[in-house]
Amino acid sequence: MTTLTTFETLAAGELGTGNVRSWLIDNIIPLVLLAVALLLLWLGGGKGDNAGVMRRLAGVVIALAIIGLAVSGAGVNVGQWIAGLFTG
Repeated sequence: MTTLTTFETLAAGELGTGNVRSWLIDNIIPLVLLAVALLLLWLGGGKGDNAGVMRRLAGVVIALAIIGLAVSGAGVNVGQWIAGLFTG
């Protein structure tokens, strides 16, 4: 009986990836950011290598900007703007 219910749910098209996407955004991304911050502090902070930490931090900020564009859906607008620079 459970298999029949599962097939009916699949056939109705009620399944999607919206919940998985929201769970990843709400849980995984903050944990990754926390891990990156702790790693940066541990690698450079204890040695006094502040310039090295700032170089790594610049890479992290760029990566966060890319993740933000991907998550918000604004990447399409940015792509159209860049294409508009070349096509006029």
